[in-house]
Amino acid sequence: MIEHPAGEETQFDWLELPDAPEHWGYPTKRAFVLVGSLAHSGVWRAAIAPSMDLPHLLAAMTTVLSLLGGLTRVWRFDRMRTVLDPATGDLTSMFSAFAKHHGVQAVACRPRSGNRKGVVEKNNHTAAQRWWRTLPDEITAEQAQSSLEAFAARQDDRRRESATGTTTAAQMRAAERLRPLPAMAFPVVVTEQRTVSRQALIHWRGNRYSVPPELAMATVSVHQHLGAADIEITTTSGTMLARHRLAEAGLGITQRTDQHVTALEMIALASAPPGRPHRRKERIPPGTAALAAAQALTSPSAPTATVIDLAAYEQAAKNRNTLT
Repeated sequence: MIEHPAGEETQFDWLELPDAPEHWGYPTKRAFVLVGSLAHSGVWRAAIAPSMDLPHLLAAMTTVLSLLGGLTRVWRFDRMRTVLDPATGDLTSMFSAFAKHHGVQAVACRPRSGNRKGVVEKNNHTAAQRWWRTLPDEITAEQAQSSLEAFAARQDDRRRESATGTTTAAQMRAAERLRPLPAMAFPVVVTEQRTVSRQALIHWRGNRYSVPPELAMATVSVHQHLGAADIEITTTSGTMLARHRLAEAGLGITQRTDQHVTALEMIALASAPPGRPHRRKERIPPGTAALAAAQALTSPSAPTATVIDLAAYEQAAKNRNTLT
């Protein structure tokens, strides 16, 4: 058993979960959950991400730290490549800047010393076995995040043994003395690729945003600056296509710019058949050609199809055993 003083350490670890719902659009069909646990009380929170790369790690950590409500003195990690440079054994430059921005010391476990972060490992097991295995398939990624947050919050009532007797994780959490988070988010850019729909829309965090209609079914890149109020949509080569005000995740709303609406209407009108479009509830009686076709089909003198009686063939085939 390793003693963890109150407010001393937060442990982080990735939890890789297979068989993510296909409509989430995750490229590897796997979901990655970053779990952060307060080592003293065992209280934990988590964030879902489509990737374990460095920008997604920093974005997920920002979410988890906000859910935990503050900062401890130390962050503890595995020897993951996004945190520790395998060549030098030092923190990567961006992660070092992220830790400095929060005023926290980042510590990587020594090789073959997984027991140093046993608190988060146990919470990983709880999330995988008691939350992920029973998650409905039709749920969206945003709804899954809300479900995970609610599940983790219910775990705060777990009984814990302390030096003063039996208590709960929530009561021990009150003694953590966490420091407040910085007023400004760390400037990191999360980038993901999306396929444009036939309606010239891309899906991002449970909402839809428009792009020029000529890019329907093309692949574009979406960039979100952590803490910013806008998202940027570019081609895969980096050419700017659109900038939209970021809506709250999971609302299911559609945002189109006036330019995209006008361009989409022009394309729709250009592809319509020639002539004046029909008005709503307009009466359109059958024309001369339609009446003539109906007369030909319903006339008694109309030619009928030839019906072949197979009985004649059957009679001819009787008593014939050889071909002539």
